[in-house]
Order: sequence, then C-alpha cells, then structure tokens
Amino acid sequence: MTAFRFCLAPLILAAALAAGAFGLPAAVSTAGAAELVMLERPGCAWCARWNREIAPIYPLTEEGRRAPLRRVDVTQPWPADLGDIAGDFYTPTFIVVENGAEVARLRGYPGDNFFWPLLGEMLGKLPPEAEVAPARADSS
Repeated sequence: MTAFRFCLAPLILAAALAAGAFGLPAAVSTAGAAELVMLERPGCAWCARWNREIAPIYPLTEEGRRAPLRRVDVTQPWPADLGDIAGDFYTPTFIVVENGAEVARLRGYPGDNFFWPLLGEMLGKLPPEAEVAPARADSS
C-alpha cells in the first residue's frame, strides 16, 4: 500500500496543483467535523521527515479527506478551540479530534510504513457518521 501511494504521489500532487490553477471551488467549513491535529515545533527532525514523506499526499488521500490536517506549533499559544485537548511535549504528535474531543493520539512519527496503518486505526475510532471536514488553512 505504501509503495502504491509513493508511486502515485507525484501524479496526485500534480493533479491537485492543476485543479488549484484552474480555480476549482474550495470546500466550505463544517463545524464539528473530524480533523488530524499535528503538534510540531521548529527544528523538529521527525516533523521534517513527516513533511517530506507524508504531507504532500496527505490531503489527497481518503484519510486526508476524512480528517484534514491542522498544524499546531507547540511553541505558540494553544488554540482556544482546542482548550479541551491536552497539549504534548513530544513532536510530532498526531491527534484525531472530532467535535472538540480527542478520539485518538499518536506520539512520534514511526515512518511511512507504520504511519498509514496506525492512522487507519485512529480514524477507525471515529463514528461512521463523522462528517468529512473541508480543507482548512494550517494554524502554525
């Protein structure tokens, strides 16, 4: 599965960039939808590795559509809308959040071969009726 995603990543990325160039409409925000919150910090080598290996294709995957990525820099003030979610010292940390509540958490980045199955388990904890959240601007 990972090799398949790796091979298709450049094609999917090119298609997404082309779609943006043609001004296709962006999704409208939906309150309470699931999202994947990534806790990161400047200089984090594992965050950089995730950014190289996963970030370019994540929004184009089923997982990325089910729980769009939201970045939170742990060196900045904690976002008010995540007030019920505990922060973490370790980066990267990935938190699946739905309706303001933590559903699952993954500390660290174990590499792409382990990330996708672990993320699948995390997303499997969402209720089937969990809304698909639209893409949103990162909050770094």
